Amino acid sequence: MKIETNNAYCMDNLELLKQLNSNTIDLIYCDILYNTGKKFKDYNDNLGTPQQAIEWYKPRLIEMKRVLKDTGSIYLQCDYRLVHYLKVEMDKIFGINSFRNEIIWCYKSQGFNRKTWSAKHDNILFYTKGEYWTFNLEDVREEPSESWVKRYGKELEKNGFFIDGKGKRYNSFVGSPPRDWVCINILPQAHKERVGYDTQKPKALLERIIKASSNEGDVVADFFCGSGTTLVVAKELGRNYIGCDINPRAIEITKNRLKEV
Repeated sequence: MKIETNNAYCMDNLELLKQLNSNTIDLIYCDILYNTGKKFKDYNDNLGTPQQAIEWYKPRLIEMKRVLKDTGSIYLQCDYRLVHYLKVEMDKIFGINSFRNEIIWCYKSQGFNRKTWSAKHDNILFYTKGEYWTFNLEDVREEPSESWVKRYGKELEKNGFFIDGKGKRYNSFVGSPPRDWVCINILPQAHKERVGYDTQKPKALLERIIKASSNEGDVVADFFCGSGTTLVVAKELGRNYIGCDINPRAIEITKNRLKEV
C-alpha cells in the first residue's frame, strides 16, 4: 500500500513507518501510550513493565528518526511512568545533544488523590534530528499583556508596533518568549472539542507545537493519532499530514473531523 499525505491509516504504526521514505517528515508529534495499565474504552494502555514498554517503542523510535528530515523535530508526550526511561532511549537513538526541551503541560481536570499530590501535568520530550531545525519563535511568543501596554507603550493598530516612552519601536510580538511549561485546561475544552474519544488532547496544545516547529506546506505526522487532533490542527494551519492508529474507531473519528475542516 502506498502511503500518501493528507490521510489517516488504520494499521500498526511500525508497519506504516517502514513504508515511509527516509527524510520526508518535517514534524512528528505523538501522544504515545503512557503504559498506565488501564483498559480504556478505546484502547488498552498496557505494554507491560517499563522495560518491556521501551523495547516495544525502540524499533518505532528508530524508524521515526529515519523518516524525519535533517531539519525536523519530534515531540513525544507521556507522563511520569515512562518519561525518564523514554528520555534515555531517545538519547541513545537521536543523540544526547539532540535533546532540546522537556515541556510540561499543566492542566486542571476532575478528580484528585487523597493520599498524595494529584498528578496534573504531562511531559513532552522535544528532540531534533540535526543541528539546524525549524523553530518559529515569533509564532509562539505570548502577546504583550494589557498591563505592559498600559505601562510601557501604546498599541498602534494600523502598523502593529508598540512605541515606548523613549520613542523606541518594538514589533507586535514583544512580550514573553515561549517557556517550557504550558497551562491549558481540559475542562473548557470538554464542552467544545470533545468527540467521545478517551484522553483526547486540546487543540490549543497542538497549535503551539505545530506553529513553532513547522511551516505551511510541511508534513506533520502523528503515529498515535487517536481522535485526530494533530491532523485537524495541521490541516487548519495549512500543513500536510499523515496519521496512523491501530483502532478503526479512531480513524473513523479522525476522518470525520477532517471533513469538517
